[in-house]
Amino acid sequence: MSEESPTLLRRQLGRFLREKREGRGFAIQDAAKAVQLSYNGLQRLETGRTVKPRRQDVRELCSLYEVDDGETKQAVDLAFRAATAKDEDGITSLGGMFSDAFNMYVGLERSARKLLSYQVQVPGLLQTADYARALIGAFLHDGTRDEIERRVAVRLRRQVVVTRKATPLALEILLDESALHRIVGGPRVMAAQLRQLAEVSKLDNVSLRIHPYSAGFSRGILQSSFVLLDFGTDSKGQPIEPPVVYLDGGMSSDLYFEKPELVGRYTEMAEFIQRIALDEKSTRDLLRQVAKEKYGDR
Repeated sequence: MSEESPTLLRRQLGRFLREKREGRGFAIQDAAKAVQLSYNGLQRLETGRTVKPRRQDVRELCSLYEVDDGETKQAVDLAFRAATAKDEDGITSLGGMFSDAFNMYVGLERSARKLLSYQVQVPGLLQTADYARALIGAFLHDGTRDEIERRVAVRLRRQVVVTRKATPLALEILLDESALHRIVGGPRVMAAQLRQLAEVSKLDNVSLRIHPYSAGFSRGILQSSFVLLDFGTDSKGQPIEPPVVYLDGGMSSDLYFEKPELVGRYTEMAEFIQRIALDEKSTRDLLRQVAKEKYGDR
């Protein structure tokens, strides 16, 4: 298995550089001129289409955007990895967080137009602060309170992609019924979380449906969580970026699938679960029922 996909690394680098440029208020033509790149050259770099990004270009752009030394070093290293990685099997294995700015999944999530996900716990984009705090605190059982709170804040900031006014993320969540019954943080936390899920599912850009116990196993297997990220199409109807499947590695490495055959398999699985999941109204009714009857919500 290939450990790193050059296309994902290039997309990650390009996304980082574009966000830094926009954060500093540079038009792309002005930034390109300042570092002696062509407009098309910088555009290709920012969209991940430069096959072998040059470290010197990245270093000069970071200097122009006043990026700190730590992130500049990471960006230059990312350019080197993107230029030297071999695209073998369309599967990327990445472990841990590079940093908040360089987290591969967060960058993909922020750029996606549509996200379809099957989850066995409440997904980060819909978690309350208390639910997130309980999960993160359990994972970082020896972490400091400040570290836990920092991670909770990062998770809550991610949720802006769902609620922002301009082009909010189209979010479709297929949630296994077990997520309603596996207690995270205690009854009070669970009641508040289920109540919030019922409310947020009313948003026009959010679809939340429960995969009930009564539906049995999907395709005869115990399905694990996965996320399908779609980045929309351009004015010509062509994909802006190829779709990606993300699998949270938990205690191991996260996996990213780009190969069309693998993306297709997860798309088929999602379609199957969609056919057997509760509808949105029945889902809201079940959420409120469990919150009231199991967790004493009033």
